[in-house]
Amino acid sequence: MRRIALSLLFLAQCSFAQAEPVHGIAMHGEPALGADYKHFPYVNPDVKKGGSINYGVVGTFDSLNSFVLKGMRTTARGIWDPEYGNLFYESLMTRSSDEPFSLYGLLAESVEWDEDRTFIQFNLNPKARWHDGKPVTAEDVIFSFELLQEKGRPPYSRRLWYPGSDGKVMVVESMEKVGDNSVRFTFGEGANRETPLILAMSPILPKHAVDANAFDRTSLEIPVGSGPYKIKSIKPGEKITYARDPNYWGKDIPSKIGFDNYDEISVTYFLQDSTLFEAFKKGDVDIYPEGDSGHWARAYDFPAATNGDVVKEVFKPGLPSGMLGFVFNTRRPIFADPRVREALSLALDFEWINKNLYGGAFKRSQSFWQNSALGAYGNAADARELALLGPAKDQIPAEILAGNYAMPVSDGSGADRKILRQAVTLMAQAGYTIKGGKMLDAAGKPLVFEVMTQNADQEKMAIAYQRALALIGIQMAIRTVDDAQYQARSNSFDYDMIVKAYPSSLSPGAEQYNRWNGSSRDAQGSFNYAGVADPDIDRMIDAMANARSLEDFQAAVRAYDRLLVAGHYVVPLYHIGEQWVARWKHVGRPDKTPLYGYQLPVWWDTRAQ
Repeated sequence: MRRIALSLLFLAQCSFAQAEPVHGIAMHGEPALGADYKHFPYVNPDVKKGGSINYGVVGTFDSLNSFVLKGMRTTARGIWDPEYGNLFYESLMTRSSDEPFSLYGLLAESVEWDEDRTFIQFNLNPKARWHDGKPVTAEDVIFSFELLQEKGRPPYSRRLWYPGSDGKVMVVESMEKVGDNSVRFTFGEGANRETPLILAMSPILPKHAVDANAFDRTSLEIPVGSGPYKIKSIKPGEKITYARDPNYWGKDIPSKIGFDNYDEISVTYFLQDSTLFEAFKKGDVDIYPEGDSGHWARAYDFPAATNGDVVKEVFKPGLPSGMLGFVFNTRRPIFADPRVREALSLALDFEWINKNLYGGAFKRSQSFWQNSALGAYGNAADARELALLGPAKDQIPAEILAGNYAMPVSDGSGADRKILRQAVTLMAQAGYTIKGGKMLDAAGKPLVFEVMTQNADQEKMAIAYQRALALIGIQMAIRTVDDAQYQARSNSFDYDMIVKAYPSSLSPGAEQYNRWNGSSRDAQGSFNYAGVADPDIDRMIDAMANARSLEDFQAAVRAYDRLLVAGHYVVPLYHIGEQWVARWKHVGRPDKTPLYGYQLPVWWDTRAQ
């Protein structure tokens, strides 16, 4: 790997442009909290730490390294975890869950950058320590980015550079140690305005305690981190337990006040969701996030729930609804034609699925940023957006540009003839005909494909879809696989169709390169499940990531949303706009629900109060 420049010059000897250190940064505008902030607004700063929490998940684990391809989906939960918190490793800065995209100091106590974002300098907190007591250094930061670039998985392997048509596209031109305890990143042509924030949220690893040669292998050897918890015990594939580090260096910094409130955190693994729920009913698991409306309505009649020991709660985050759906792998020739993808999307009878499988609890998703000002659905394209789209607007149907395109509403019979006729008409336009009850292409080959599912809920939706497709002569097989197969086949894009969720935030940016950009189409382990490589989509992602004003940003996201909808890469399913959670009453939580919804890392054990 090309080594990034490492300079040991002191700041006084450098000719860097001067910038004032700041406590926080935001993608657009300024952070909501001033330099004198005491804690985030959605925590309880006075909570007494102690007690324990028992989480439960479905699956297994065989690794403690989530940063490499082999451990991508089978790393023990909690190591680096958006739901339970980064218990073990930390980043230079941490995100506030009550702002669209603002970061505050963690391992770095302050940062410096310029208005054009040509560089960023992280000034490390001199108190920051690894679990073995050694200080977190500038050398650790540089080592982490170089190691993850060389041996990490996407997106970590694209932080410094990514492959382009003419060789490496440099995101970071240089990483330099500045003075005793700072690191400066100077950006290259591959960077955008979000790049500084992405670097700030990347994991930092201890140079002295990591075997770089063995880093890309799965391992259960307990590593050295800097986070608030150490690993207490491991039962491979079944349970991992964390214990609070009494010497945690960051317990008193503002961005960590009110977090990490348990003395002990356990994560137990179950083979299926039904056994996980039984464990929750018995009190072996303390929290159960619910995703099944029928289960939420009917399954909580056990004694602990009826007598008040188990509490059901509904949270309403202020986020776009995102997208859940059946994803076409357009690398497969049968799905290369958007008319075929649109026809197959029409064939799914959502109203039947919603009524018969979910009791009518869900709403149909129409776009990726629905229920927000960023979404195409319900918002007509304005002049700014049309100018951004350029000639691409001529490829987008008028109803999508007008913001009123929606999937048709069926009669709920599971066999709406009017809609199925529309699907057959589109298939005919793509060169297909129905003969002998089979949908045949121009060469007489039947349209046959397989959907890969991961669990029973996905499988029951697939069965309903399978029945609908059979009505127009399309044969869809269903294959439900275990976690190991799912990881391997997902990483290598070895599927025709897959069920995936695309969470959406109010500040989409760099993560979209890994989902929909052409550069990620053939990158194993990327999230470009649909295999999309569209120059217009690439342009919109670039425009989104480089927007300087909120108006330009909003126009870019809406245009991007329209292109994704017009491409029919996903058969849209549903969203609920709420978060359903059941908890045992000894689990306490703050009164305030932040913008991004409930946050488990700030909850606590009331028995310790």
